[in-house]
Amino acid sequence: MRALRLMSWKSEPVLTEVEVPSPGPGEVLVKIGGAGACHSDLHLMHDFSDDSLGWGPPFTLGHENAGWVHAVGEGVTGLPIGTAVAVYGAWGCGDCSRCQVGVEPYCENPGATPAPGGGGGLGLDGGMAEFMLVRHTRHLIPLPAGLEPVTAAPLTDAGLTPYHAIRRSWPKLAPGSTAVVIGVGGLGHVGVQILKATTAARVIAVDTRTEALEIAEKHGADLMVPAGDGAADRIRAATGGHGADVVLDFVGANPTLALAAAVVRSVGDLTIVGIGGGSLPLSFFSVPYEASIQTTYWGSRSELAEVLDLGARGLVKPEMQTFGLDEAAGVYRTMHEGALQGRAVIVP
Repeated sequence: MRALRLMSWKSEPVLTEVEVPSPGPGEVLVKIGGAGACHSDLHLMHDFSDDSLGWGPPFTLGHENAGWVHAVGEGVTGLPIGTAVAVYGAWGCGDCSRCQVGVEPYCENPGATPAPGGGGGLGLDGGMAEFMLVRHTRHLIPLPAGLEPVTAAPLTDAGLTPYHAIRRSWPKLAPGSTAVVIGVGGLGHVGVQILKATTAARVIAVDTRTEALEIAEKHGADLMVPAGDGAADRIRAATGGHGADVVLDFVGANPTLALAAAVVRSVGDLTIVGIGGGSLPLSFFSVPYEASIQTTYWGSRSELAEVLDLGARGLVKPEMQTFGLDEAAGVYRTMHEGALQGRAVIVP
């Protein structure tokens, strides 16, 4: 079968031929219906080296995956051939207390996993191929009626990641509250939708790009603010001088973190989702009193099921373009140039 593989660090992926994997005991072979191209894959290609992550190339890219059960290994039950499924992307040890409650991104025994902190498409072979081997049935969630694999694929990360970040702040997103979304790109525009679908908060979208702000407005953002000089003042003015109850930074660069700190309200949440390499100086007076600052990584299995339900009901639908497997390498180049709107989904 064909597969888009990262053969070494600091390199571009290549489309090559590999053997179709055969599922062993407890494993499932999924015929891929869609594999999302994620911006974090660019970091894999360009930013890491041999000892950075504890695992490395070669492996097939694609950690946002959905498709149909094609074959099962010995002992697998409850997943008939042809079942439409989403692949939960974070693969922990399966035995620690975090994994047992479905929070595998925060696995506390990473040494017992073949790719610590990773999974299919992150150290192990992912879904940018015709088939993908999933190592345990707990990593598969049957799709709700009305949701096709090609649409479900980006929800497994671009939906789950902002959903988790937002869900943990639900108590602060009551009527009368304000949420700020910084960076309305592949994850941020989905975050706007999730905020509108699951909370009563007023949503303020911030981005450098006019077209991104137009997408935010399309999906229900209440105020669009161009990034740059004056952005913090506009947000403060729009919140009566108080600041935002929740700020979600989907970029994570120095300028966006500085803006986030400037507009978060006392007792508010500032959540850093983007991995833009920035840092936020922290001292007693650098942020408002009792403002909480946190990073998040992916989400839980149960949260993915909730995201898929929102997708099936049409409440969350990423802006999406589809491409063939032979176009996938070019998609990443376009993404690197900043010329791709929404999410790209590869359909083998």
